[in-house]
Amino acid sequence: DHLDPVWCYLNHPDVDHRLKDNNPNCPAVLSYADLSVLSQTMAQCCKNIKETVQMLASRHKDIHGSVSKVGKAIDRNFDAEVSAVVAETVWDSPERQKYLSETIVEHLYRQGMLNVAEDLCQESGVVIDMSMKQPFLELNRILEALRMQDLRPALEWAVTNRQRLLDLNSSLEFKLHRLYFISLLNGGISNQLEALQYARHFQPFAAQHQRDIQILMGSLVYLRHGIENSPYRSLLETNQWAEICNIFTRDACALLGLSVESPLSVSFASGCMALPVLMNIKQVIEQRQCSGVWTHKDELPIEIDLGKKCWYHSVFACPILRQQTSESNPPMKLICGHVISRDALNKLTNAGKLKCPYCPMEQNPSDAKQIYF
Repeated sequence: DHLDPVWCYLNHPDVDHRLKDNNPNCPAVLSYADLSVLSQTMAQCCKNIKETVQMLASRHKDIHGSVSKVGKAIDRNFDAEVSAVVAETVWDSPERQKYLSETIVEHLYRQGMLNVAEDLCQESGVVIDMSMKQPFLELNRILEALRMQDLRPALEWAVTNRQRLLDLNSSLEFKLHRLYFISLLNGGISNQLEALQYARHFQPFAAQHQRDIQILMGSLVYLRHGIENSPYRSLLETNQWAEICNIFTRDACALLGLSVESPLSVSFASGCMALPVLMNIKQVIEQRQCSGVWTHKDELPIEIDLGKKCWYHSVFACPILRQQTSESNPPMKLICGHVISRDALNKLTNAGKLKCPYCPMEQNPSDAKQIYF
């Protein structure tokens, strides 16, 4: 029932058993022993492969369950159609399209994509004043130098704007000098004299950064043996270059009256946080067949919490009408100190008198004063 494959091969009538030495045109035939060894080797390889596959399958058994759920999770949570949560006429106005293009151009300038920004200006017809463009050109030039570990452009800029930086209580110039001093320490004992001479730049900052200056000067004692082999090796940490880039960006934007992050990136991040909530609202609206709840209004029907990171302006909502105040409906402070909206004040006025909805104090509506946040 079970024939040896090697025996079958050797006894097959089509196999020519003549040796190659007797007939050069006839291929040599493997001996029974050679084929037996080959068969055993192949069987062992198949066994090893099967054991390896089983071992990998058992090791990744837990992962298979998670991977199989990924597709279902994507189908359940990902909705490719998000246009239903946006007002259809939001970009119909040429003025709004212009604002959007200017916001994108500003973002490209902030990211250093100057050529892309110029092409967008030409194709969209947006005209950007050179006074707006120039600060971003200088900022990106200095940041590019810092990424190449070249401190000279940043130091020149910091010295030029020293007084304005001091008014902001900024430590940028000191940290730039500190980083340059550390780069001299990296050069070893050959830079000892130059490092001592450069330490004179720390004099204007002695009062505010005395402890840091003492540490820098103390490191000179170990310069001959190498700072990396001394208690001051923390001075050579590589993350200082990334830190100085962040500090420069923050302080430079503060001097220019700009936020550290571009308005486009902030809006995009806020939209990503708000989108899941909006999608859930969309489903509820579709179920209740009231699709025009917000598509014809300037604000959303509910409040979406984006976290304190996205708090930029003070907002007041009338506790009576539950509406956010605006320029046409500003907040009004009553004599008793409570604040309501102007619309609520007008609705609560009766016969020329107003009774506070929180305390029973009766007062004249004309005595209410508008509040500015």
